[in-house]
Amino acid sequence: MKSTVDDARFPELSFSSNWSPWEEVHAHTPEQNTDLIFPRDKLVEEGSNVTFCYNSGINQNISCYLDRELIHGEQLYLNIFTFKLNNVPFIREGGTNIYCAVNYTIKDGTVLFVSKVLEEPKDFSCETQDFKTLSCSWDPGVDTGLFFDGQPSQHYTLFESFSGKKKFCEHNNQCNWEISRDLQETYNFTLTAENYLRKRSVNTIFNLTHRVHPKAPDSIHFNNVGATNATMTWKMPALGNYSTLLCQIELHDKENMRQEHNVSIKVNGEFLFSELMPDTAYMVCIRCANAKHVWKWSKWVTRTLITAEAAPSKALDVWRKVKPEKGLHHVTLFWKPLSKFHANGKILFYNIVAKDLDKKSELKLQSIPAPANGTELTLDQGSYQIQVTANNSVGASPASEIVISGDSGNEEVEEQKINGTKDGFLISWKPLSEDRAGYVVDWCEHQRNLHCELQWKNVGPNTTSTVISSDAFRPGIRYNFRIYELSTEKIAYLVENKIGYTQELAPSDSPQVKAINVTSHSFTLSWKDYDTEAQRGFIQGYRVCLKSKATQCHLDSVAELLPDNSTCCEHAINNPKQKIFLVENLQPESFYEFFVSSFTSAGKSPIGTFTKVTTQDEHSHMLMHIILPMVLCVLLIAVMCYWKSQWVKEKCYPDIPDPYKSSILSLIKSKESPHLRIMNVKDCTPDTIEVVNKSEGTKTQFIGIEKPLTESEFPKPANLYLLPAQDFCVPGPCISFVNHTYSESACDSGSCAHTPVPDTAPPCHLELLASPDNLLNTLEKTHTDSLGEIPAGKISLNYVSQLASPMSGDKDSLLIHSPVPVLCSEYKMQMAVPSCLDSPVLSENGSLSSMTLLGQDKHYH
Repeated sequence: MKSTVDDARFPELSFSSNWSPWEEVHAHTPEQNTDLIFPRDKLVEEGSNVTFCYNSGINQNISCYLDRELIHGEQLYLNIFTFKLNNVPFIREGGTNIYCAVNYTIKDGTVLFVSKVLEEPKDFSCETQDFKTLSCSWDPGVDTGLFFDGQPSQHYTLFESFSGKKKFCEHNNQCNWEISRDLQETYNFTLTAENYLRKRSVNTIFNLTHRVHPKAPDSIHFNNVGATNATMTWKMPALGNYSTLLCQIELHDKENMRQEHNVSIKVNGEFLFSELMPDTAYMVCIRCANAKHVWKWSKWVTRTLITAEAAPSKALDVWRKVKPEKGLHHVTLFWKPLSKFHANGKILFYNIVAKDLDKKSELKLQSIPAPANGTELTLDQGSYQIQVTANNSVGASPASEIVISGDSGNEEVEEQKINGTKDGFLISWKPLSEDRAGYVVDWCEHQRNLHCELQWKNVGPNTTSTVISSDAFRPGIRYNFRIYELSTEKIAYLVENKIGYTQELAPSDSPQVKAINVTSHSFTLSWKDYDTEAQRGFIQGYRVCLKSKATQCHLDSVAELLPDNSTCCEHAINNPKQKIFLVENLQPESFYEFFVSSFTSAGKSPIGTFTKVTTQDEHSHMLMHIILPMVLCVLLIAVMCYWKSQWVKEKCYPDIPDPYKSSILSLIKSKESPHLRIMNVKDCTPDTIEVVNKSEGTKTQFIGIEKPLTESEFPKPANLYLLPAQDFCVPGPCISFVNHTYSESACDSGSCAHTPVPDTAPPCHLELLASPDNLLNTLEKTHTDSLGEIPAGKISLNYVSQLASPMSGDKDSLLIHSPVPVLCSEYKMQMAVPSCLDSPVLSENGSLSSMTLLGQDKHYH
């Protein structure tokens, strides 16, 4: 045994005595058949050494186990055994089982409770937030509590040595201590942790004003928020007059901390932020601590500050594209959106003003709403100054100016080839003049057949080279770079035009080739429609591959092995502008196959399908020289006949005039109806008839004679006048007449004349025969002889229509004057024959001639 002095108030006085001498005690022998294990439900700390004693009662074969693990013991007497356990481990809160068995039959057992070692409290400290309560806290370490009342968790006691007060803590990690009203400045606390096995103590001594931990600020507000400044106010919980607080303020944007400030206050705080960015969201953080002795800062409090908008602070980056057309300039304007840093707010619209520098007038255009980044203008070919501004709710940005001169868009500069890399293009140029404001390099980020997203880069006036790089650049795509020099008047002049690829690729397609001018010994290949600019590299030339039955190639070609292991003769064309090739020295009527491929610095276009062609026969061209002129002659004759077809028709097959359209009807004035168009005989004044006797004894043969009269035999009729009769017709031979045809031309001048007929002449009945057939029937009924002869020189009649006379005046006066010969009417000249003839008269061409007969019992009008 030994004794120990351990007082927390005086830790320096703690000590222990020496161990007492050993005393031997003889235990009573247990009864027979009684098994016992000692000690029972032993409690030890982890890592301790424990000895167990087992009394078996009688000598038996005994085995003991620690949580099913065999342990070896030592026999002291016949029935006494000891088992020593060194450095026992912590297994579970419920304890570790120890038991002994004979032939696997448990005889007795106990529980060994192994506790975690009680630790000394860590990070023990005390502080106040309001000078009313001290809050002490610590880290208790591991919990030494066990189940089944083996041992409860450790408990803590707080003892203050200056006041002699002691407090049992309800929690195992913190404890509150009431501050006395006399405001004790210095405190000496001892914290003791204790369980069934041991105690642990820690100590701290401090000045109360040095352990102040303020609460977090509250009532934070922003006042008078402008575009670049704002005022923040806040409050702190009251600490009385015991201390001054130091508050730390931080201002953050989305990326970094922009400002940091320290402010000393008592209770209420106020701070003015300046140099802020317009229309920007900031995060404001604030915390406070004791200004004299910073023990701990309060928790951070965060608020959001958004500044007001301001007018844009930077001019737009503007560029243009000019296309002249029909005396106008089609101008496409582009501009890059302002960054948030320069926009100072949400851009609402863009204003564009074009000023005619020649006429000194302004053309105000409609505002373009955001987020547009370009527009189109149509101007005449004068000089214009264009100003573009960006506008938000506060105001407009500084104006960007660009001048369109009268010859803008008409510049012609030779294209120059450049080689790019995967990093971009190195572009250099030569300046045009010394008086310049800078340079602009523009290009499109896509192929020419796609929509051009125009990009540009501004370069300073003293720089003549730049590197153009973009993530949009792709291999096998041609890019066109135009370099403009800006004058001090903001006029852009095209300096150079460069084209290039970041990486050339082999052409993706081959030319579409046509075989023309095929002869017996040659043919021509043409691929004029092949677009070289749309290819994936600069076309350096072409390869013409020709297959034939011939095994030898000409001197101007080389044998080329194709992917299908066939061979062709390849002709090289190293001029990319040559798009026609003559294949010659061929055999007549021979079969050939050809294919044309293009190539760049990266390789040739893929081999496609060969085109077949057969040369002509050697003598086929001679046939062409014969057949072609014949075909041309036939075509010429056909064209001439078609051209003269109307003339031939008029001469050979004249159209029969339509009586309804004859001009003779316009001279008749109908008495019954003004709309009557057909001539009525009753409305006509009778014509005059004159019988002329000739002394010639020639005879005229009429119808019925076997031999027709010739033109020389037929007598020329004398003048015939139709005269109105003074009296009624008397019975006897009478002549009636009817006109069936019209004459399309006037008769010979002087062959006929007209004598007007007086109105007092007695009318005669005039019989009109409807057709020559009726005429023939009348003749047959009157006469029985079919053949007769009359003296042609005795009687001859000519019929002249009264309507043909153009003379004017009354009819009585016309009888006094002698007849005046005039042109005939539109009627043909008629031959009148006596009623004694059997058949009608034949005309000169052998057809029936229209004639007029006067019946014996008829009167004429």
